[in-house]
Amino acid sequence: MDYNQKAKEILEAIGGADNVVAAAHCATRLRLVLKDESLVDEAKLDKMDVVKGTFATGGQFQIIIGSGTVNQVYAKLAPLAGVSEMTTKDDVKKAGTKKLNPIQQFVKVLSDIFVPIIPAIVAAGLLMGINNILTAEDLFYDGMSLIDANPGIADLASLINTFANAAFVFLPILIGFSAAQRFGGNAFLGAALGMLMVHPDLLNGYGYADALLEGTIPVWNILGFEIEKVGYQGTVLPILVAAFILAKIEQLLRKVIPAALDNLLTPLFTLFITGILTFTFVGPITRTGGDMITGGLVWLFETAGFIGGGLFGLIYAPIVITGMHHSFIAVETQLLADLARTGGSFIFPVAAMSNVAQGAAALAVIFITANKKMKSIASASGISALLGISEPAMFGVNLKLRYPFIAAIIGAAIGSAYITLNKVLSVAIGPAGLPGIIAIRVDVILHFIIGMVLTFVVAFALTFVFAKRQQLREKKNESNAA
Repeated sequence: MDYNQKAKEILEAIGGADNVVAAAHCATRLRLVLKDESLVDEAKLDKMDVVKGTFATGGQFQIIIGSGTVNQVYAKLAPLAGVSEMTTKDDVKKAGTKKLNPIQQFVKVLSDIFVPIIPAIVAAGLLMGINNILTAEDLFYDGMSLIDANPGIADLASLINTFANAAFVFLPILIGFSAAQRFGGNAFLGAALGMLMVHPDLLNGYGYADALLEGTIPVWNILGFEIEKVGYQGTVLPILVAAFILAKIEQLLRKVIPAALDNLLTPLFTLFITGILTFTFVGPITRTGGDMITGGLVWLFETAGFIGGGLFGLIYAPIVITGMHHSFIAVETQLLADLARTGGSFIFPVAAMSNVAQGAAALAVIFITANKKMKSIASASGISALLGISEPAMFGVNLKLRYPFIAAIIGAAIGSAYITLNKVLSVAIGPAGLPGIIAIRVDVILHFIIGMVLTFVVAFALTFVFAKRQQLREKKNESNAA
């Protein structure tokens, strides 16, 4: 393959070197920030054998090329575009963020904070799922759990449960590190702030509600002013706001404290001032706000019923197109952290239905289209969507043809309505697709599987129906034109 020629063709199709602000690549895609995306000739890109699909998200225009090939194309493209010095994804992210509106920038901030900690939450959640399988009654034995039938593994279940809870109990530490770093502060001061908020000397945050009712909340009494000694285990909003304040205080102090004393006094005052503000104002206010948001979401799930679930499933894929789905990570983390009250997250199961629907629609295209390139893209991206990554199928196939996308969101709506009707919840964040079964509460796994089958069948079948209608419409237009 002549990579230099391919790079020239791609550069011409995206509007030339003058239209490229920044460029980088990941494992499979070219990630470009363009001055004017309207100059892109997508039809020309689609005709190229090397291009497997294109989509725009987060201020970036991304071209799917494939593993092993993308780095070769990028190596030729970067010098031609005059961006050879800008070779990292972070550079492209920063350039792309400048093109976003305020709401998109807010969502981007949440994404930047939570995406790095997802592996820890996923690992903890999936361990929780394993623990649920071990402790669930009637799953393998009538009236008994696995550990009841096999007492020798009781301590194994206890060990797994401890491992599973750790990330949620100490969640403020993870978020504090990531958030402080994102807001421009010292990440380790952010982690220290998180540690302070879950210190064992404090009343455990999970027991706050009971202590409040009993009137037994411990306090620090400082010159007649009482500060509640309450921890923030499993909370999200308090540490997010506190980390933002910490970063801003640190930045201010570094401007006013002499350089000779900076390393000594800045961390001291930053942590002390932020800690005081956290326990006196920020924590109590944001804890209440977080509880209201969580309570509202649980109420919505319980009262909106299958209609609400169906609507959420219908709009989930369009939300993914805008990139706004990244804001769900913060909400879902709070739902999972407060598992005893919420029972789990309803967002993950709906996301799984949406991804399965996109995959089913893309796979149906294999049997509809005569275009060999589209068949190849549809097969690879369809399987990817079933495994939890829907963007290649959505942008590379379904949105291009339109009717598969419509079939997919209808299928997702029906599947989401079914699982919502049957109170399907997840206990973890994981791959939102077929492998996501392990993240679902044991008592509703069967309904989750039925929901996925229903979603797949509806999206797959409707794609054929809509394709037939499309063909009939095109024939009618040709007849009228003749």
